[in-house]
Amino acid sequence: MGHRSRGAEAAIFVLLLTLSTACGSRLPESDFEHRDRGTPSEPDRGPIRVGIITSATSPVGGNAFTGPRDGAKAYFDRLNARGGIDGRRVEVRLCDDGGSGVGNNECVHELIDEDKVVALVATTALDYAGAARVSRARVPDIGGQPIGAAYDTYPHLYGIYGSLAPRDGTTGWDGQQYGGTEVYRYFKREHGARTAAVVSYNQPASAAYARLVERGLKAEGYKVVTEQVDFALPNFRAVAADLKKQGADLVFDAIDTHGNARLCEAMDDVGADVTAKVTNVQNWTSTVAEDYKDAPRCRNALWATGSSRDYEDTDQDAVREFRDATKGLETHSQWQLEGWAAAMWFTDAAKACAEQGVTRACVDDHMNRSQGYTADGLLIPVTFERLPEPPKSRRTCLSVARWEDGRGWISQGDMNTTCFEVPQLPYQP
Repeated sequence: MGHRSRGAEAAIFVLLLTLSTACGSRLPESDFEHRDRGTPSEPDRGPIRVGIITSATSPVGGNAFTGPRDGAKAYFDRLNARGGIDGRRVEVRLCDDGGSGVGNNECVHELIDEDKVVALVATTALDYAGAARVSRARVPDIGGQPIGAAYDTYPHLYGIYGSLAPRDGTTGWDGQQYGGTEVYRYFKREHGARTAAVVSYNQPASAAYARLVERGLKAEGYKVVTEQVDFALPNFRAVAADLKKQGADLVFDAIDTHGNARLCEAMDDVGADVTAKVTNVQNWTSTVAEDYKDAPRCRNALWATGSSRDYEDTDQDAVREFRDATKGLETHSQWQLEGWAAAMWFTDAAKACAEQGVTRACVDDHMNRSQGYTADGLLIPVTFERLPEPPKSRRTCLSVARWEDGRGWISQGDMNTTCFEVPQLPYQP
């Protein structure tokens, strides 16, 4: 990504363990020009149609991707109950791509060519193979989760965390993306951490992500302990015992959710206590107590980092409204809140276009001018810049929360002031 949060990178890796991502053919910017704006004709006072593509039945497993969809749908339901946009109802068309590139292309065709949606919102696709097609049609894709590299490759795609990349049909800058070391800096500054462990599988995607984490930690001056386990027959107890012996302050991982739970159980069994077992935004959910039910000490050392306000921070009006609108859901998650924010982003753009007409072109033009968008304070200010060269360093802020039994996720400071000037390190997506 032009700038991808470490939480996003970690979420991407977990998915790569199960299935490799793809982003469709890479086309030059010239292929996106001289096209019809793709503006659907719509009745003056008819509904405004949007599409949500979700890999709801992907090989990764049920409910792995549905959070953004559920959050966005909850926002539109409440919006419609309050009169919609300038008196027009938002009609949501859902499409499950099954987590495959073929299914994704089918969803893109259905929503763009047949349903004539004005925009896509809160896209959460394991294999966003139709991204180039969305861009060619100049359909704004607003607030999608950057699981692959599409949101740092194509114009007219606006990921939930923003982008600094040129987005001219080539990923990042000459195929390389960049991420900062703000998470590592945070634990070093705020908690005095000096020794960090990185646990991975002996599997290519896992090992590659672990090397990226190790590189970032070393750039921040950590002593790094690397631990690798067999993907088929992992011996987490041996890893946990070595973590204890090495005196690790932090544990980062390049393993899946099930493996994390087993690692935590092993850490409890051998008495390996750490300052923080750091997880990512995808695992920032209300199901922690169940997922880590056999590891109470490790569970209460779980920390999550991201780029959006803690969904449990109900002292904030915007979070309180989200929670009120989603109280009927069985679980809550940070991805739901980000889906809600994506729907709000589209709504703000559509309202700005209401007088001249809510069209693809108008909404896209509004998104192109989006600078510092916060979704009423739910997001760290999001920007889109097309920098010709990657930044060597950047001031980056992050949201941090810690799990505590009986209280859930507890925010650690304010995300808009937990900021660091950190180096940006290149990596291959």
